[in-house]
Amino acid sequence: MTLLHVMSDTDRNDVRLSTHDRAAIAEHLRPHDITLSTWRAVPLPGEPSEVDIITRYEQPARQLTREAGYEVVDVVSLRPGSDAETRKRAAEARAKFLAEHSHDEDEVRFFAHGFGCFYLHLDDRVHAVVCGPGDLLAVPAGIPHWFDMGENPNFSAIRFFRTAGGWVGNFTGDDIASRMPSLDELLDIP
Repeated sequence: MTLLHVMSDTDRNDVRLSTHDRAAIAEHLRPHDITLSTWRAVPLPGEPSEVDIITRYEQPARQLTREAGYEVVDVVSLRPGSDAETRKRAAEARAKFLAEHSHDEDEVRFFAHGFGCFYLHLDDRVHAVVCGPGDLLAVPAGIPHWFDMGENPNFSAIRFFRTAGGWVGNFTGDDIASRMPSLDELLDIP
């Protein structure tokens, strides 16, 4: 369920666009040099390891790294858990990613499993892009954004970087994420 939900950056109820149409989403993001594309989703084992995911997506990942010059590829996965330590780790990860920031290099993610939402702060609007299995999102360096993995994270994404220090966040200090709908709220939009 890919979704683009565009809101005013001062009023989450001032919705300018909300669509599940992938072609329309890609077209809407294109003027900002943001790319949404699709890889064919493949079945994964119940608790896939990083190796399982990289192996199953080896061909398109290799092609992307060759074409775009990415040097570092890894997998980030979070699964729901009932024990206190797992819940604490998930809450800490979610809090870190919910702070608005930018990067000195592109942010490129492929969702192999589950859902996550990138909130792109473009001019006076927030573009919430909910990504799911098969979605590849590429956000250019310098675009302020944040990421929500939901209250009970359950996703796996392949990350692509040009350098080993690719995920260094330049945090804005703005609390805008606290004023926007969460991933869980967005997943309820028909």
